[in-house]
Amino acid sequence: MGGAVVDEGPTGIKAPDGGWGWAVLFGCFVITGFSYAFPKAVSVFFKELMREFGIGYSDTAWISSILLAMLYGTGPLCSVCVNRFGCRPVMLTGGLLASLGMVAASFCRSVIQLYLTTGVITGLGLALNFQPSLIMLNRYFNKRRPMANGLAAAGSPVFLCALSPLGQLLQDRYGWRGGFLILGGLLLNCCVCAALMRPLRAPGPVPGPAPQRPPRRLLDLSVFRDRGFVIYAVAASIMVLGLFVPPVFVVSYAKDLGVPDGQAAFLLTVLGFIDIFARPTAGFITGLEKVRPYSVYLFSFSMFFNGFTDLTGSTASDYGGLVVFCIFFGISYGMVGALQFEVLMAIVGTQKFSSAIGLVLLLEAVAVLIGPPSGGKLLDATHVYQYVFVLAGAEVLASSLVLVLGNFFCIRKRPEAAVEEEERRKPPADVRVDSREVEHFLKAEPEKNGEVVHTPETSV
Repeated sequence: MGGAVVDEGPTGIKAPDGGWGWAVLFGCFVITGFSYAFPKAVSVFFKELMREFGIGYSDTAWISSILLAMLYGTGPLCSVCVNRFGCRPVMLTGGLLASLGMVAASFCRSVIQLYLTTGVITGLGLALNFQPSLIMLNRYFNKRRPMANGLAAAGSPVFLCALSPLGQLLQDRYGWRGGFLILGGLLLNCCVCAALMRPLRAPGPVPGPAPQRPPRRLLDLSVFRDRGFVIYAVAASIMVLGLFVPPVFVVSYAKDLGVPDGQAAFLLTVLGFIDIFARPTAGFITGLEKVRPYSVYLFSFSMFFNGFTDLTGSTASDYGGLVVFCIFFGISYGMVGALQFEVLMAIVGTQKFSSAIGLVLLLEAVAVLIGPPSGGKLLDATHVYQYVFVLAGAEVLASSLVLVLGNFFCIRKRPEAAVEEEERRKPPADVRVDSREVEHFLKAEPEKNGEVVHTPETSV
C-alpha cells in the first residue's frame, strides 16, 4: 500500500512482561483516564454554558454524548490508521487533535461550534489515543496482561475523581473559556504518553533469509468468522445498553427521594472510589495461573453481578440503600472494566486485536447512543426510577447469559472437522521424528506454540 507499518508487532517476538512495558502501562493508564473521564468531567461546565448560550440541559448533554460516540464509533477508523501507520504516530496525532479541539472550543460563540470542537475533534483525538494504547499494552504483556489491564483500567475512576473537582475549580477562577483552554493544555500530555509507546523490535539478526510477512489488512473482517468474537461482540453490545444507565440516574434518583444535592452527588464519589480498587484487584485475580483459563466465565460472572446489583438497587428506598448499591455497583463495574478487553485479547489473539477492538467499539457506540436515552424516555413516561434500574439490570443480565451459554456450547466444543484435521496431521506411531526438526519447528513458529496467540480454546 506504500507506507511502512512501524509497530505492527513482529511475528515471533515474545512479550517482555516488564521492562519498558511498565512505561507503556503508565501511558495507557493516563490515556484511559482521559478517554473515559473527560466526557463526564466536562459536565461541570454545563450550567455555565446554559447561561452563556441560553440553551437547555438536553442541548449541553449532547456534548458528552458526541464525545462518547466518537470514542466508540471511530473504532474501525482507528484500526485502519494503526494498521497503516503504527500506534505511535496515530497517538501523537490524536493528542494534538484532542488538545486543539478544547483550545478551539474556548473561542466558540455557539453551541453548534462546541459540538464540532469539543465533541467531534476532541472525541476523535481521544479515540486515536485510546485504542492504540490498548494494542501496545497487549504487545508488551502476556503472562501479566490481566494485571496490566486492570491497572490501566483504574485510570478511569482515578481521573474522574481528579478532573471533576479540577474543572469546577477552573470554572470558578477563570470561567468556562479559561477552563477549556487549560484542559486543552492538559490533553497535550497524551502526546507524552504516545512517545512512550516504543515499538517492539527483534532482539538481533536471525541467520538465514528473513521470513516473509503475510500482507496486513487495514481492517481485518475475518474476525467475524471466529465464533468466539461474534458471541463476545453480541454480549458486549447488549451489556452496554444498560451498563452506563445507573451512574447517569443514581444522583437524580437520590434527589427524588429527598436527599440533599451534596449528599446525592457524593454517591458518584463512593462509586468511583470503590472502582479504583476493584479494577486492579480483578486484574490480579484473573492473572492467577488457575483462574486465567476461566477468564471468560469470570467476565460473565462480573456482568451477572452488575445486572443483579441493578435489580436490587431498584428496591432502595433511602440514602443508605443507595450507598450500599453504589458500593456493590462499583465492585461489579470495576470487574467489568478490568476484564472486557482482556477477554477480547484472549479470544482473537495479538495479530487480529487491532481490528477486533475497532469493530467491537463501533457496535458498542450504537448501544451507547441507545441505552441512556431509552432509560430517560422510560423515566419520562413512568416517572419511576425503579423501572429504569430494572431495565438496565435485565439488559446486563441478558448479556451475561449470552456470553456464558455461547461460550459453553459454541466455543468450548471444537468443530469435528478441526479435530479430524488435527488427527490427520499427527505422525504415525512408527515414524521417528528427528529432535533437530522439532527444535527448528518450535523456533520457527512460536506463535503457534503458546507464546503469543491465545485462541478461544486456550482461554476456556
